[in-house]
Amino acid sequence: MKSRSWILIFAAFLVVLSAVVFLQQQQTAGHIANIYQDNVCIQSIDLNEVKETYSFTVSNVNGHKNTITVGPGRICVSDANCPDRICVHTGWIASGTKPIVCLPARLVIQIEREGTDQDIDGMV
Repeated sequence: MKSRSWILIFAAFLVVLSAVVFLQQQQTAGHIANIYQDNVCIQSIDLNEVKETYSFTVSNVNGHKNTITVGPGRICVSDANCPDRICVHTGWIASGTKPIVCLPARLVIQIEREGTDQDIDGMV
């Protein structure tokens, strides 16, 4: 084989190895769902500890209500009385790659991995 083939094989090996290490860290790290309203954390839920699905409602002084549903390893806004319902259409989240945001209710749900550095420089 030419030296270029060996370089490509080595690069592919590094990519696969990096993916395996990343996925293993994702599975072993605790996932904490932090629910913020008006930039204040109103509740933190350890998603690894959830055994059965349950729901609760969060409301604000302007009359906006969000029904939050928590399942094993995931969380979503299942119902909301805001006009666009983008928070409901976001669906379930189970990792920290994207938050659930409801601007009218001033609500943000963000999943953070416990025990890791949360400063992400970029995402592929």
